[in-house]
Amino acid sequence: MDPDALSRLLSPDGWALLGALPPYDERLAMVLSDQLRKQGVDAALVAAALTQSRLRARARDKFDDFADGMLFTPEGLEQATRLTVAARHAQRYALAGCTKVADLTCGLGGDAMAMAALGVPVLATDVDELTAALATVNLRHFPDAEVRHGDGLALDLEAEGVDGVFADPARRTTGGRRRHDPAAYAPPLDRVLAVRERVPALGVKVGPAIPHDLVPDDAEAQWVSVDGDVVEAGLWFGPLAPEGPGRGALVLRGQDATAVRTPPDGVPQPDVGPVGAYLHEPDGAVIRAGLVALVAEEVHGRLVDPTIAYVTSDTRASSAVAQSYRVVDTMPFGVKRLRTALRERGVGRLTIKKRGTAVVPEQLRKQLDLRGDNEATVVLTRVAGAQTVLLVERA
Repeated sequence: MDPDALSRLLSPDGWALLGALPPYDERLAMVLSDQLRKQGVDAALVAAALTQSRLRARARDKFDDFADGMLFTPEGLEQATRLTVAARHAQRYALAGCTKVADLTCGLGGDAMAMAALGVPVLATDVDELTAALATVNLRHFPDAEVRHGDGLALDLEAEGVDGVFADPARRTTGGRRRHDPAAYAPPLDRVLAVRERVPALGVKVGPAIPHDLVPDDAEAQWVSVDGDVVEAGLWFGPLAPEGPGRGALVLRGQDATAVRTPPDGVPQPDVGPVGAYLHEPDGAVIRAGLVALVAEEVHGRLVDPTIAYVTSDTRASSAVAQSYRVVDTMPFGVKRLRTALRERGVGRLTIKKRGTAVVPEQLRKQLDLRGDNEATVVLTRVAGAQTVLLVERA
């Protein structure tokens, strides 16, 4: 989106058109575009409105019904915090007693929206003028939210009465590629972390691939997953981390939320042993946080390989932060052997899970030439260093 497109959308005719569009359907978009232009609607406005309609449809995964009243850019939507996660961020500031939060890199305003919804006043800034304008639109219903165009790191936090700070540095290049090095964030992570010397209540959203050795010693680092997808890691400082420094994981599945973290006395390194009757797949956030040992302890299990995050147990057990399976069969990896086993079971639909192997699932699926009406799940992994196939079913 450019400033001209935004101006057109914010005009009375543009806003009315955007509100009147039917739910976005890619198959009908061109037909609808032609119809609107034949009715005399400006072509540039039609293009801008349909683009927003498409982005709103995508944004419902993150913002639910709120997406229908918001404006987006593709890049901003990609980085925007899911509202369910933003609400967790906001709760930290509310519970810490923050009276005014500065969102230094507000983007489209998702986190600021969640804070304002909890009654926490927020000053949101963004260095990009268009992005700040979109955030202003998106936060229009929240009187406790103020948006400014500018560099959040240049704010006089003390003069503004700020006692809590949040930042979500940009982690993509202009070409859309991810920045994995925190020094390449915009702004760089070190500059953001320096803010805690002025305002101890600092929270920073970072990429989930951040190495543990780059996490500051005084941070509570929490990796977050939503319905199985690891979406972020957060670094929390001062009163925003009431349990003190450490590593943790927050697993959100539907309406359920489970948080785990490293106990003060640590967790014993799990044993490594043969595959038992059950296999447990820790959630990705738990793996990123380095807390697979917690799952092994919880299910009274062991690792199948010292370098693989699969846990096995001899007796049935479950964990709120792992998916559990019953092991039906175990065999060395081999396409012919696996093909024969699946045909004997009449498997025509196959879920392929993998960890610690270079096998490409879609290539393997073609080689297996599946036939039959039954469904199955196989796990391709290493067991005691050997490539192994586990045929499993949900426990």
